Amino acid sequence: MGIKGNVISVFSLGGLNEIGKNMYVIEYGNDIIIIDCGNKFPDESLLGIDLIIPDFSYIIENKDRVRGLIVTHGHEDHIGGVPFFLKEVNVPVYATRFTLGLIELKLREHRFLRESELIEINSDSVVQIGEMNINFFKVNHSIPDCLGIVFNTPEGTIVHTGDFKFDWTPANNERPEIHKMAEFGNKGLLLLLSESTNAERTGYTPSEQMVGENLDQIFIRARRKVIVSTFASNVSRIQQVVNAAEKTERKIALLGRSMVNVVGVAMERGYLTIPNGMLIEAREINGLPPEMVTILCTGSQGESMAALSRLSTGNFRDVEILSEDTVIIAAGPIPGNERNVSSIVDNLYKLGAHVIYGSGSSSGIHVSGHGYQEDLRLMLTLMKPKYFIPIHGEYRMLHHHRMLAESVGVEKGHTFILRNGDVVDIENAIARSTRNIPSGNTYVDGVDIGKMEFVLRDRKQISEEGMLIIIIPMNKQEGKLLSEPEIISRGFVDQNFSELRKGMKQMTIETINELHEANRYSWNVIKKQLKRSVAQYVKEGTRKEPMIVPILMDI
Repeated sequence: MGIKGNVISVFSLGGLNEIGKNMYVIEYGNDIIIIDCGNKFPDESLLGIDLIIPDFSYIIENKDRVRGLIVTHGHEDHIGGVPFFLKEVNVPVYATRFTLGLIELKLREHRFLRESELIEINSDSVVQIGEMNINFFKVNHSIPDCLGIVFNTPEGTIVHTGDFKFDWTPANNERPEIHKMAEFGNKGLLLLLSESTNAERTGYTPSEQMVGENLDQIFIRARRKVIVSTFASNVSRIQQVVNAAEKTERKIALLGRSMVNVVGVAMERGYLTIPNGMLIEAREINGLPPEMVTILCTGSQGESMAALSRLSTGNFRDVEILSEDTVIIAAGPIPGNERNVSSIVDNLYKLGAHVIYGSGSSSGIHVSGHGYQEDLRLMLTLMKPKYFIPIHGEYRMLHHHRMLAESVGVEKGHTFILRNGDVVDIENAIARSTRNIPSGNTYVDGVDIGKMEFVLRDRKQISEEGMLIIIIPMNKQEGKLLSEPEIISRGFVDQNFSELRKGMKQMTIETINELHEANRYSWNVIKKQLKRSVAQYVKEGTRKEPMIVPILMDI
């Protein structure tokens, strides 16, 4: 249980020392409020895993005190875990109009929309939860309708910035509410939680305006089809592509499920304007002159089944990339995705395409949605917090953000670089971190959700060492073999396998006979002993450790 009484407790269940699955918790008195509930995608070591979400066990144990989930914006690393969370702790969800539209898509897919209470908020909303009075302010990011959150409590004020940058010429004309930030800071801020993704990069984040101007020039120069891959959620970037296509009299085809879904939500809710007659179906592309076609697709992160990857290998039905087509990857690779993106770029060049990719001024077709050092420094200067927790980043990013905080006046020792589960308790305006709560990863594999460490260990063993299946025809009741066992190999390679197979058969026969003589007929005993003896025999002969799977055929 959390500390009760006049103590504010703050901790993260995801988003510290990592990029992704953001989830932060504010406790005061008998009330718990959750900020964001995201997912992250697995790396190559997590075989078969679809998503990684936070461990909700602490929240589930205290669900009678959970009052609501506030979502800062609609990116996957902030909303991807929402359906799984609400199935465990069904509380009201507070989010902006566009963010709610994306959450509704997920809840409808999980067949949980009717059971959910979704409450629309904006930067002028005021939410009262227990003794906490909650306000909001607009921030810039790479998706519409992003908010920072202000928690006013009797013990002091806490601000969570959400993901942000300062863009004075945003493509969607939604400027950051810097006056509100300054106002909250002037009133006195007890604690600031601020994102750290670009804390290592000097200067200010470039404006989205630059991207729109460069896209216009690329479209004008393009001789044939223009294929643009970007995050489906980057509605401002999509609008820039639409504007460039309109200026050059091109039609637009949408490829990729998430692109179709998000564009639908954005148009329905008034965040995206596409002229009538501009959108076409994929099957119509080949019926138009190539200089009249734009394709807007998913796959900017190199996802193997996304549209761009399939286009780069010629595996997208009815659509192909031909020589002198222009391909624009209008997104920077998330750390860990660089190799996959590079592979796609290579494939596109092999097809003869003109490929434009990369972030910042090098290509001019992508700028980050996260603030560089001067953006972060400006937020700290506006807020003037007594205590500071850098969030949303790997350790080195949090470290650089701490140094920035100290450079603008945050006292040394008043910044907490935490791990997920570490708790900061604030009492009488004094903050301490002396305890932690359970945290970790929960894996989503199809419809199954859980820790899955044993499953992953088995998958890893099979992928690296292979598997040997021993089929044993026997009379289970008497514990006698009825015929010679059969050995089947899957993913296991050895040049002397024929001899090895004979040895494994002999080892199996000897093991079963020994157990029979000892009157040990239990299948569990036979299975355990066979796995041990055959595994040892294989390891001694090959130095390999395949998975051994005995299968009893009771005849």
